[in-house]
Amino acid sequence: MAARPPNFFNHNSQRPPLRPIHTTTHHVIPSFLRKLQQHVPNSTQLMGFLTLVISGGILLLLTGLTLTAIILGLIFFTPLILVSSPIWVPIGTLLFIAVSGFLSVFGFGASTFAAISWAYRYFKRSRIADTPSHMKD
Repeated sequence: MAARPPNFFNHNSQRPPLRPIHTTTHHVIPSFLRKLQQHVPNSTQLMGFLTLVISGGILLLLTGLTLTAIILGLIFFTPLILVSSPIWVPIGTLLFIAVSGFLSVFGFGASTFAAISWAYRYFKRSRIADTPSHMKD
């Protein structure tokens, strides 16, 4: 048998004893599997987990279908949109102006109604306070 080269990294020349190899499967099971064997889920937890997996799979499938439809729609309709853009840009601009004007008019109307309503309640309250019965108090 050949001599071993010197070990310069370990000052202790003795090696630690080797662990025996176990042939039984009881000691080979990892710890997370032992914990899983100790905690067996009941039927409610199992049904909840199955529901979670099935609904998650369905939502993942629907997400993939939606993204595929969006990409295919962009691929097929981009040339049509580009060719007809001289029509869509003025129409879009007019629609934007019309909708923003409509919303502005109703917003200003609502704020005007709120201001008039507040002023009416304010002056009505101040006129009631000037009556002779309130002056006595």
